[in-house]
Amino acid sequence: MYNLIVLASKPSGWTHEQFITWWRGEHADVTYPLPGLRRWLHTEVLEAMDEHRSAGWDGMSVLSFDSKEALDAALASDEWKRAVAHVGAMGGRSIIVGGDERVMVAEG
Repeated sequence: MYNLIVLASKPSGWTHEQFITWWRGEHADVTYPLPGLRRWLHTEVLEAMDEHRSAGWDGMSVLSFDSKEALDAALASDEWKRAVAHVGAMGGRSIIVGGDERVMVAEG
């Protein structure tokens, strides 16, 4: 799998709950159609393990694709453009990175 990882904070003026509801609801609806999207994990951040360096984040998404090429195709798609437009200029902060996934401990 090749993952696109998004760590985000809410816009000013929004509550944490509003942001998570929007991300898992309204924004998810425009994200689901991304071509090649194989899996999507979303984590609601409920605590910062290091308050000094890690505070202020509200959620993290891991969007998984078969390959870097599949991600690139998704990023070039009209569906991606719609998802980006849906975020618009709402504010907040984000870190977006991509890379190969390696399972270090299997489920079970």
